[in-house]
Amino acid sequence: MKSVTIREVAKAARVSTATVSNVLNKTGKVGRRTRALVLSTVKRLGYFPNVHARHLASHNSRTLGIIVSDIENPFFPEVIKSFETRARQLGYDAIVSDTNYDPRRTREAAERMMEHNVRGVAVMTSEISSQLIEELVRRKIAVAFLDLAPARGYVSNLRIDYFSGIEQIVKYLFAHGHRSIAFVAGRPKLKSNQVRLQAYEKCMTDLGMVPGPILRGDLRFEGGLAAGRAIAKLSPRPSAVVAINDLTAIGVIKGLIKSGCRVPEDVSVTGFDNTHLAEYSNPSITTVDVQREELGQLAADALCELSRSANPQGREYRISAELVLGESSGPAPNGLHSKH
Repeated sequence: MKSVTIREVAKAARVSTATVSNVLNKTGKVGRRTRALVLSTVKRLGYFPNVHARHLASHNSRTLGIIVSDIENPFFPEVIKSFETRARQLGYDAIVSDTNYDPRRTREAAERMMEHNVRGVAVMTSEISSQLIEELVRRKIAVAFLDLAPARGYVSNLRIDYFSGIEQIVKYLFAHGHRSIAFVAGRPKLKSNQVRLQAYEKCMTDLGMVPGPILRGDLRFEGGLAAGRAIAKLSPRPSAVVAINDLTAIGVIKGLIKSGCRVPEDVSVTGFDNTHLAEYSNPSITTVDVQREELGQLAADALCELSRSANPQGREYRISAELVLGESSGPAPNGLHSKH
């Protein structure tokens, strides 16, 4: 079906294309009756403005972008939803790209954002090169990172307090008698993974414990499942597991149970992020809430502030972390792991 042009709208309403443009863009002086006529003609003909072309021509886009690592990870949908809601409240449209942890797809996503002439991009992935970052800044596109780079011109950083979250988990397990605690990590190149692993190792050492087995996961259920099966075979077996995120924790629990271990009677398991899966898992997961809705809102606010500033200097935003108790953790098994 052929799309209707602005010229056809103008002809049908018997006005100039400039008048139609002024009505649609809410610019210039147009009489009330003429405005009503144009709008009714637009509706009758089914005309849809080419917003992308208009933005390219005006160099004044009303669009923000968000790039995430894995849209299937339950951490991201709520972040994206709150980002889009807040963007619309601020007068912006939002576009989303998923990289699947692939640097090539990250570059393609950033290029897509630049093609759309976005005013700002929230980068929720670590698979982005410094050259690509500089290209965004050079184009004066506002950027909000998730724990990736320090704030500077055109760049703000959203910092989740991963250390506090992991510290709360380890201290909670320690208080319940656990002395052998394994850690299931994620992807080694991700900064959020590095920070959480370092926090685990430091907290274990500070409490007088030797960091337990460290197993590599992939931030997904499958990686947790393999780790859970491997932990069940360890001798001596850890009495608790700290998983990098909730999806990994669910996999760990499944792997342990399939291997004949009870959770939490034999092995306690904890996650991170407090996604909806944590509550609906069986057993429900002890995890850490990182305020995903607030994260999405702050990302949109940061981009809006930078894009509207005459002197766009970025800021550091801190997102707190809080332990949430579930049924997947409990006291260490009687007589086990009770000594340093």
